[in-house]
Amino acid sequence: MNLKHRKFNYKTNQSNILLLLIIFLFSSITGRLFWLQIIRGSFYRKLSDENRIRLVSNPPIRGKIISANGRLLADNKLRFNLILQPHLVDKIKLPILLSRLSNLLKVDLEDLEYSYKQGILNNQFSINLLYDLSNIQVLKFKELASTFVGAQIQTESVRYYPNKNWASHVLGYTQSINLDEYRRLYKQGYKMNDVIGRIGLEAAFEKHLRGKWGGEMLEVNASGKIQRSLGFESPKAGNDLQVTLDFDLQNIAEDVLADKVAGAIVALDPNTGAIKAMASKPGFDPNFFTRSLRTEKEYKEIFLSNNSPLFSRALNAYDPGSTWKIVTGMAGMETGKFPPNIILKTASCIKYGGHCFPEHNRKGWGAIGYEDAFRVSSNTFFYQVGVGVGIDELYKVAIQLGFNKHTGVEIGAEESKGFVGNKEWASRGRGWGRPGSTPWIPEDIASASIGQAVVQVTPLQLARAYAVFANGGYLITPHFVDGDIDWMSSRYRTKVDIKASTLETIREGLRRVVDSGTGRNLTWNLPTLPPAAGKTGTAEDSTGGQDHAWFACFAPFESSEIVIVAFAQNTPGGGSVHALPMAQKILQKWHEKYTSN
Repeated sequence: MNLKHRKFNYKTNQSNILLLLIIFLFSSITGRLFWLQIIRGSFYRKLSDENRIRLVSNPPIRGKIISANGRLLADNKLRFNLILQPHLVDKIKLPILLSRLSNLLKVDLEDLEYSYKQGILNNQFSINLLYDLSNIQVLKFKELASTFVGAQIQTESVRYYPNKNWASHVLGYTQSINLDEYRRLYKQGYKMNDVIGRIGLEAAFEKHLRGKWGGEMLEVNASGKIQRSLGFESPKAGNDLQVTLDFDLQNIAEDVLADKVAGAIVALDPNTGAIKAMASKPGFDPNFFTRSLRTEKEYKEIFLSNNSPLFSRALNAYDPGSTWKIVTGMAGMETGKFPPNIILKTASCIKYGGHCFPEHNRKGWGAIGYEDAFRVSSNTFFYQVGVGVGIDELYKVAIQLGFNKHTGVEIGAEESKGFVGNKEWASRGRGWGRPGSTPWIPEDIASASIGQAVVQVTPLQLARAYAVFANGGYLITPHFVDGDIDWMSSRYRTKVDIKASTLETIREGLRRVVDSGTGRNLTWNLPTLPPAAGKTGTAEDSTGGQDHAWFACFAPFESSEIVIVAFAQNTPGGGSVHALPMAQKILQKWHEKYTSN
């Protein structure tokens, strides 16, 4: 009995173990199924869909940029690329396919093979074999397209600038987005193969211009062949952008810079701040950045040239020379130390510190007042005023006239705020010395009085400052796009704290410059031009180069409608010789267009 009992217990134990094992296995399977279908079900369904579904993105058409008079400045054009869908191509037949394409389109077989291999490595659904096919290549392919299974012509829209270098620094350019930008911007709808505005208006109005991507959802089978479309959303085109640039004035601005080594032109409305022309030399062709192929020579000319063609001279700061004397004159009158009726004795030179600062004619002009001092551009007159009021007052007026800060223009990312030196800057080491080792000295204020050495301004800043004297005392906001903004409102046009007598004295001095002074050639033999006011300037280049030439003017003298600043970089000979003729041609074209009738 005991033996039978033991055998029964043994069999029972075996059955229990087997039952427990079966229960454990079924529990494991059930748990795994629960984990896969319930807990992780959504993940695996998504993974399955991603293997079954292909999303083909369609880029938007970028908005056009149009001049004030309706001329196209930035547009889009079609580019034809040859693409290959590898899942539709028999790998055995691939070498024959690529060889046939090479012979038909007259391209290097190795280039096609390389493009294909790169596409496979990057797991691309569609591989770009060739970019920017010619019309002849497109026609040749289409004639035999049915025999090239898996290959097709893809049409894409690329940015196009019909006027090439024209206003290139204003318009800017577009370029493919990089990885860092994609990581930062993908939540805003950017794709890895997207383009983005780099500089200029293209960058400043990126959101306005770019549009919204569309696309199609395709169902594919296990071999990758398309079965059906699951949905399509059309891309949304970007908005067009109309700018204040006058096409004809801009053309003249580009032309007058043609024979200069480098320089800039700015023309704007002194009342609203609307920029009518802005040109900079050297320039660049923005189409360079959308080309599929670029030569080494082109690359070097853009990125490695000592001329720095990507650098806008209109927004960079330079020594302003005598065009700065409006600041010194305003400081003298506003402090009351040198009132409008002051008469000062000029000289061949005046000594400050260890240097005798010369009059430009090396003789002096006798005893003169402000109006004659502007007319003949007397240095020794303005030395006395500047040194007499001191750098603190000079700096204060400079700030009032918009210097040493950004102008508010939309493309301010590329804009220098200029520089006006003062005692605090000197005590900090002037940017190169130890704090306390480079104090402000008498020579500094003498130089600052005539716009040299410790003063640097941009052509746009100078145009904005001269607009104050053209419009009756208001500091405007320069801009390229009017939009729905009231540019005459106090937010964008602020009243400068300036006495009426100061304003009138400087205006009259600038008028005399053009009537009988250093700027008299502006209207010489051009009697139909309206009465104008302005100031010439010749500035030593504080970086060691040759002299700069400047001319700033506004017209008509009463109820002014245009301010023009012409700048010729490192062009010795004087503002009246080199810069004034540039401004004159702009003024002639403006008068011809807007006032001749």
